[in-house]
Amino acid sequence: MELLLNEIEKALDFGLYFIALQASLTLPDICGALQSDDGKADKQKYINWYDTYAKEHGNFSISGDDCYYFRCSYVHQSSTKHPKSSYSRILFLAPTDYGLTLHNNILNGALNIDVNMFCRNIIKSVRKWQKAVESNENYKRNYNNLIKLYPNGLSPYIVGVPVIS
Repeated sequence: MELLLNEIEKALDFGLYFIALQASLTLPDICGALQSDDGKADKQKYINWYDTYAKEHGNFSISGDDCYYFRCSYVHQSSTKHPKSSYSRILFLAPTDYGLTLHNNILNGALNIDVNMFCRNIIKSVRKWQKAVESNENYKRNYNNLIKLYPNGLSPYIVGVPVIS
């Protein structure tokens, strides 16, 4: 999991905001599945995990429901609009040289979020959550199925070269 979080941080550092955002939006699914009895992701697990661990304080912070709808529209249709969303669309502001930060604002019915703040908040939330659940039996069992990097291969399939599986 830490490798994935590090790669999202690197994407943010290098201005790869589309990749960082898409990967960040999948983290509540992964975490919800890891702590569950069946090891599978679903809408309610996503919403519960997000609202419990990642929802920021404030009147206009994106809710678990709206984050889930945005995840669906962005990951599957590459869109910032979803018919069930509370907002007309989500506007992510990328960092600028102007030092301008706009975050958790409503602009003409659209929710404005700073992409860097949003992604880093989810990353921080995952790390905090992981420390809290790492001894949980569901987490330990499901973590074994999490995709990992095997630097020297994965016997008996491929050995001697890095494998992601």
